[in-house]
Amino acid sequence: MTTRNTVDLGAFQFLSGETIPSLEVAYETYGEFTGDNAVLICHALTGSSHVARRPDAGDDTAGQARAWWGDVVGPGKAIDTAEYYVVCANVPGSCYGTTGPKSVNPETGEPYGTDFPPVTVGDWTRAQRRLLDELGVGRLHAVVGGSVGGMNVLDWLRRYPDDLERAAAVATAARLDPQCLALDTVARRAITSDPNWNGGHYYAAANDESEGTSDDASGPEDGLARARQIGHIMYLSKSSMTRKFGRRSAGRETVREEPPDPAAAFFPYREVESYLDYQAEKFVDRFDANSYLYLTRAMDDFDLSAGYESDADALAAFEGELLVLSFTGDWHFTVEQAESLARACRRADVEVAHHVVESDHGHDAFLVEPEKVGPPLSELLAVGLAGRTITDTEPSNTDSFAPVHTSLFSE
Repeated sequence: MTTRNTVDLGAFQFLSGETIPSLEVAYETYGEFTGDNAVLICHALTGSSHVARRPDAGDDTAGQARAWWGDVVGPGKAIDTAEYYVVCANVPGSCYGTTGPKSVNPETGEPYGTDFPPVTVGDWTRAQRRLLDELGVGRLHAVVGGSVGGMNVLDWLRRYPDDLERAAAVATAARLDPQCLALDTVARRAITSDPNWNGGHYYAAANDESEGTSDDASGPEDGLARARQIGHIMYLSKSSMTRKFGRRSAGRETVREEPPDPAAAFFPYREVESYLDYQAEKFVDRFDANSYLYLTRAMDDFDLSAGYESDADALAAFEGELLVLSFTGDWHFTVEQAESLARACRRADVEVAHHVVESDHGHDAFLVEPEKVGPPLSELLAVGLAGRTITDTEPSNTDSFAPVHTSLFSE
């Protein structure tokens, strides 16, 4: 059983204090709800509610032709939709069906643009809670998410600690480090310095809120392309880029539309350049520049300890189990940051296991290596941590859970 729908949650007040008259949330569900088997999945920065493959989806699914976690979620997969009722909702501020900057303000008849209220990860969590109420889902069996979706998971632990039994925070951290904040800043400046940004009011006409960037919008495409290229560099590791591209030329059959500068025609057009140009071109066709601004700011703003004395204090009310997954090649959200989160859980007496995956794929590993991500998630949902909690001095060393490398965390 699958459902693809949009629900109007009515007036919604953001944590900034601003209110919109109507918040529509696009969501998909998979499986059948039996009362205690609901699993909420929180998508990453530019993801959508289309987390798993649907027989009725075709090629037009929330602006993405492919389910973003289709090898992890589905019948017989790690998150088995034959057993669990899976819900994935597009977050406020996005452009994949949920109300965001591209949506039409019913009070003006024009797209919100940058008049849309500031959005935080906390707003995503509160909108998800209201959606679940509409669906008749109370306590969740689990909440699972990767990247900024993992931050969304952590916000569930501090905001609604009694509403979930288990959680998995994948390739994430309690907050971004200054290097990632800096790169996100440059990405946003690429958009806002594009002459077609027009202060965020670049929509050529009020659109029908179709998913993705509307065909009649003349926006900051160059700026959005550069922003996405910066993001892709952040998502890959040095070793994965060496393996994929090296310093190789893209070949004579691969030609730039036009050289970025006169001298460029003399030098080789490298495979890494071709890859970044290709990814940027695809992204501009499917995403909205203002949404990219809003969602990156929400990610940058998130700090688990905000309003609390520490991360441990923020997590103290959660009495369930948390699985933290990190990847050795990920410099966006590092293994060290994940271990810091796990330590905060231990200080708060939260049952936690930190599972480190050996990978050189970088941050993208949680999306491209389902064979490594799926088993620990499946085990968490089925039996919980099952005694796999670890301490600072006793790292996990089981067959099914990759070991935590003690040398990384020596004090």
